[in-house]
Amino acid sequence: MAKQPRNLAGQIAAVTGGARGIGRATAHALQRQGVRVAIGDVDLAAARQTAGELGPSAVALALDVTDRGSFSEFLHGAEEQLGPVDILVNNAGIMPIGPFLEEDDATERRILDINVHGVILGMKVFLPRMLGRGWGHVVNIASQAGKYGIPGGATYCASKAAVINLSRAVRKELRGTGVEISVVSPVAVNTELALGLPEPRNRAFRKIEPHEVADAIVHTLQVPRFDVHVPRSLTLSERMSALWPIALHDGLSRVSRAHAVLAGADPAARSVYELRAAGGAPVLEAAEEPSLITRTAGE
Repeated sequence: MAKQPRNLAGQIAAVTGGARGIGRATAHALQRQGVRVAIGDVDLAAARQTAGELGPSAVALALDVTDRGSFSEFLHGAEEQLGPVDILVNNAGIMPIGPFLEEDDATERRILDINVHGVILGMKVFLPRMLGRGWGHVVNIASQAGKYGIPGGATYCASKAAVINLSRAVRKELRGTGVEISVVSPVAVNTELALGLPEPRNRAFRKIEPHEVADAIVHTLQVPRFDVHVPRSLTLSERMSALWPIALHDGLSRVSRAHAVLAGADPAARSVYELRAAGGAPVLEAAEEPSLITRTAGE
């Protein structure tokens, strides 16, 4: 018998990187289920704009996911204005891309600070409150890149693989506490992160829309699952590919041109995003370090 979906109405959610892209779509999808949402983003003006779209059921709060104090203030503000947080969506992330040996050390550290340490800090700050109540659900946003490893984005792939295995380990530690962990791994999503990326020949890896990821997040909150693929059709292909030798993986990647999804990106189309991801302008988790630009960002 199929599980009866949980009613999310009346719950409180906190979404990191919630001003744009997947985060914004998730905030809208949660609100449609009757969830009140705290939108955390380093770009507070954009977060306020998204919260304004949602009306009184949402609040916008400043959040730098690399800073524990900022995360603590985000939690305090969310609970002060909305109530105890039931759901944390660790969505904030960046994707500077380019050849591994051309990536400067500052870019590598920035990717890991935001994509990995941001998720770690989010869970360390929010989980104690959830455990104290014996209830809660954390959804960590990873990527198919973290499962397969794609040329042109080695550090990004490593960061998302870390999120997947971090989530697995924490889930095992929390078994029986009433707090659940899920990890959502989409293919390339039609947001700023995917600007200039070519379409692979394999339509299973087509670019998807933010609302498709948001719908998957809502569904896993209603019917909890740990490992969520978007699109869901990739679940079977991952199970099958686990049995294949690495040479077969490599051959199929070349045939489908999946290996060129990041390496074949158009630098001109990505230049503005790469600048922002490096900290040159406020977007997602931008810092005040405009010099940290990968060499493929338009040098």
